[in-house]
Amino acid sequence: MDHKLGSKALGQALDGLGAERLRGMRRGLEKESLRVRPDGHLALTPHPWALGSALTHPNITTDFSESQIELITGAHANSADVLQELSLLHRFTYAVLARQGEEMLWVSSMPCGLPTDETIPIARYGSSNVGRAKSVYRMGLSHRYGRRMQTISGIHYNWSLPGVSSEQYFALIRNFRRHAFLLLYLFGASPAVCSSFVEGRPHELQPLAGATMHMPHGTSLRMGRLGYQSDAQSSLAVSYNSLEGYAASLHDALTRPYAPYEAVGVRNPGGDYSQLSTTLLQIENEFYGTIRPKRTIFPGERPLHALRERGVEYVEVRLMDLDPFEPLGIAQPTMRFLDVFLLHCLLSPSPPDSTEEIAALGRNQHRTAARGREPGLALERDGSQIALVDWGGALLQDFRSIAQRLDQDLRGSQQEGAHIQAVEQAVQAMKRPEDLPSARVLRALTRDHGGSFTAFARSRSAQTRQYFLGQTLPDAEEARLRDLSAQSVQEQQRIESLDTLPFEIYRQQYISPERLGRAKAAVL
Repeated sequence: MDHKLGSKALGQALDGLGAERLRGMRRGLEKESLRVRPDGHLALTPHPWALGSALTHPNITTDFSESQIELITGAHANSADVLQELSLLHRFTYAVLARQGEEMLWVSSMPCGLPTDETIPIARYGSSNVGRAKSVYRMGLSHRYGRRMQTISGIHYNWSLPGVSSEQYFALIRNFRRHAFLLLYLFGASPAVCSSFVEGRPHELQPLAGATMHMPHGTSLRMGRLGYQSDAQSSLAVSYNSLEGYAASLHDALTRPYAPYEAVGVRNPGGDYSQLSTTLLQIENEFYGTIRPKRTIFPGERPLHALRERGVEYVEVRLMDLDPFEPLGIAQPTMRFLDVFLLHCLLSPSPPDSTEEIAALGRNQHRTAARGREPGLALERDGSQIALVDWGGALLQDFRSIAQRLDQDLRGSQQEGAHIQAVEQAVQAMKRPEDLPSARVLRALTRDHGGSFTAFARSRSAQTRQYFLGQTLPDAEEARLRDLSAQSVQEQQRIESLDTLPFEIYRQQYISPERLGRAKAAVL
């Protein structure tokens, strides 16, 4: 199965896009980080009210845990503007945390020292029905997967290009999944973890020193077997061959009862809610994947309904680790590389996937996450073995023409030659795996911190805290963000005051299969 386009055909495909459409490319970031104490243990304090309402703030919220801040940028025409917005959000957040004590944001994807599973606080969103549903959903995640797994953090890359159809976005997604190993190899930054994370769980990690476990050639434990994995979801061989097929797979998982979850029940004997439903997936976001098709939803609308009604609007790349060596968790050249990568996925031939290929891609992901830097490591492609570095090297060769075209068409809004430089950096990294972020993490924690992952991440987190506290937040921006926080609190209070429906009725209505939308008539 030949997925290559060839330089001439690739150039023609780029010509077909045109400079105006390339300039219409948009990208944004969602960055998750645990709040921790100075000693490197999880902060158990509530989400600071000075940061606004986690339910309604458009830019500052929480993820699974009350101790897990998520910072969200808007969509921008260039990566510099994305990083500038993310920087302002960091400066504001660190200033609020500093006024309340010495808490800081953990710079690693793999978590800090964790308390017992039941002590990890689930995010709270107030007394409204929508707020309660968000917390009950997270309670369900804790029953299904454990709270430790949910404290893993990452940085999501949202990307769109004008004029791309749902069919084309799904072709992009299929190629992304085929080539995702390259991103794990180049940018994975989680080869080690505190032993508290794996306590009582089977694993293949090796001890490094003290309370640190690692994989010697690992790239991203977060995206491996210790990360977002589950026996239940492993039964889902979701196809990305069409929006209709993808939607049908999710619809089935969202409405199919699953015996182990039925055993948990929706409510416990005391009447408290344990989960939103007993189906294989409670809601769409529970389906884990390296990339998701997305569509902005209306208030109260189910994401699957939005996709079925209005098609794919953008894709969400979900496999990027936090880079502990970058204050913002991601570098600008990395974002430029992602733009090139995604354009290549869009423009290259994308044959339909199959059950066999989906299984092989899962094995490739786990192999790269656990052993990506192992010399001679081979992956599966089209039923045979190919060396990771050979496959990756061939892809990077194809990327050059896309990078050159981006540098040509975006001249004036980007640093000269910025995209080709990002690709060339990746080419060099393929030749020097010791310079990859995952290798740098292991080298730094061994050389400077006695082999302790926690000491390494705590030190990097403290340095990052000082970096942002030393950055000036313009008065106008501070006033704007303070107002935004205050407005979000008022909006939460407004939502709570308008609620009249009993929560159980709200829950039943929200998870109703009718809310998921219908398949289009053309595919019946």
